[in-house]
Amino acid sequence: MTFILGMAGGTASGKSTLAAALGNMLGARALLITHDQYYKTLPAEFAHNPVGYNFDHPDSLDTARLIADVDALKRGETVELPLFDFPTHARSAATQTVRPSDIVIVEGILVLAHPDLRTRFDHSIYVDTPDDIRLVRRIRRDIEKRGRDVDGVLGQWEATVRPMHQEFVAPSRTHANTVLHGTDPVEDLLAMVTALLPKS
Repeated sequence: MTFILGMAGGTASGKSTLAAALGNMLGARALLITHDQYYKTLPAEFAHNPVGYNFDHPDSLDTARLIADVDALKRGETVELPLFDFPTHARSAATQTVRPSDIVIVEGILVLAHPDLRTRFDHSIYVDTPDDIRLVRRIRRDIEKRGRDVDGVLGQWEATVRPMHQEFVAPSRTHANTVLHGTDPVEDLLAMVTALLPKS
């Protein structure tokens, strides 16, 4: 029986780090799916310059396909997961072939904001982290790993990240079975999450 774990939280809350650490710890028992894999190809006007595109709105993601893939995995079927090519901002022609695992982790800022998706979860987690800490983490991450500058990061935060967090992400916290604090050590969070999972 496949156990579906949903893991949400704001940008830079620590949810992706926690989900990856959990997947690594569980090894072959787990499959990690990120909502980011399901971004739709950007509209033509943003294809070569994504500045101004709202990556944080639910409509930017193909959640219907994610739901179908989760259902297929639950039925024990092999699935071709989509891949998003961030350099070109388009859906890749390649896919990721995956087979059902004991535990499927579905991670993303909006996975608890979609009513039909969250009904698929056997347990759901929201990683709650104060806004100021998330902003500092986001600035550091985008400068160090994505070649951004401070003005660009702050502009995007003000234009789309913060408004979408307030409208969609933060309210989804009420749908979580468990709320974790993103400022706690990852090791402590892992211990809390593993206690919630079915035994092998």
